[in-house]
Amino acid sequence: MSRKWTRRGLLKASLAAAASPYMLTSTALGGPDALSASERIALGFIGLGGRGRGTMPHFVRPGYSEPIAACDVWRSKAQWASAYFKNTLAVTQDFREVTSRPDIDAVVISSPDHWHVLHALSAVRAGKDVFCEKPLSLSVREGRVLADEVKRHGRIFLHGTHQRSFAGFRHACELALNGYLGKVHTIRVCERASWADNVRPPQAVPADLNYDLWLGQAPEIPYNGQSVGGGGWQCRSDYSAGWISGCAVHPLDIAQWGNGTDRTGPVAVEGKGVYPTDGFNDTATDWNVTLTYANGVKLILTSTHNHVNSPEVGARFEGDEGWAMAHGNAASELAEPASLLRKTIGPNDIHLTRSDNHASHFLECVRTRKESIAPAEVAHRSTTLCLISDIAMRLDRPLKWDPQQERFVGDEQANRMLSRSMRAPWRL
Repeated sequence: MSRKWTRRGLLKASLAAAASPYMLTSTALGGPDALSASERIALGFIGLGGRGRGTMPHFVRPGYSEPIAACDVWRSKAQWASAYFKNTLAVTQDFREVTSRPDIDAVVISSPDHWHVLHALSAVRAGKDVFCEKPLSLSVREGRVLADEVKRHGRIFLHGTHQRSFAGFRHACELALNGYLGKVHTIRVCERASWADNVRPPQAVPADLNYDLWLGQAPEIPYNGQSVGGGGWQCRSDYSAGWISGCAVHPLDIAQWGNGTDRTGPVAVEGKGVYPTDGFNDTATDWNVTLTYANGVKLILTSTHNHVNSPEVGARFEGDEGWAMAHGNAASELAEPASLLRKTIGPNDIHLTRSDNHASHFLECVRTRKESIAPAEVAHRSTTLCLISDIAMRLDRPLKWDPQQERFVGDEQANRMLSRSMRAPWRL
């Protein structure tokens, strides 16, 4: 794909529907000025579960981007992609057959959490741009390696923290950054927690599942149905830090954005968590964590078991003159005083990067080579908040954090938890 771009093409790439951070209108990136075949963005897809199948069509725009290959360790899911696009793309169960293809420009990754970094590294090192679902990583070390590799290879990267593509979240952050709330002293972040589960007896491996490739770096245990989403793997620490990373990374990312700290982090963390004592799931089912920043702001992270659109779910910026937040998937903005909701950000104020659609923003960045709204470094920093919170809760003691060195100060036990061993032959 050529990197040339026209003003008219850029304007067409910026069009997007308002209903969803991913949804595009049928003409948003196509139409009479559609790109030539050699100019279209050639896409590969890794992970075709519920999330991957839900977002895949929104990255594919006739005349602008096109699917070339798709991968899932479940053969039936890979075949779904082939049927959906009327047998026009190659399908495989091995992600390396996607990332190694010279005819692919960018890769969209929607695999389970424990695969995100390994899939992304394979793509980046092969010269591909990457959209990767959240959370970024399973460990702090994984995230640092990926962020460094994206920079070294000069690739475009967009994290799936799509709340940055909602106007309500952006406005709340701009109110905080520009002093409209007075001096911000507290950020309250609330998100849904994981849940406990029963012991899972071993099962026969389904015929269309490559279980070894599903496990990847994770310890080898008998198959017990954990490769199915909806809690099968999302609440087990072999594959994820649980919903403290899978869900809470969204409002924590917004907290970082509105605090002006999305390329650094806190200097201290402490908290209490509740963890299952039996059954398959072993990630926190409740939490209350305080992260303290060098600027004095305290970020208080709590859990809920209410609906995602409950008013407490989100990131609330509290200043000495008012507060503002956007919450849940609805991105409804709340503020006190209510007049803040009508506040226009001035021309000389801080204006955050605007994206009204995550999928089209990624495609536009691939074309223009402009840094995305949620690049790898920012994704790593937001995910780090989730991971060090989990470490502090598991150790049940206050920890000092050095955001520059990305190490705990004077606590080697905690530092050993910043990385994980990987099952052979997988490595960073």
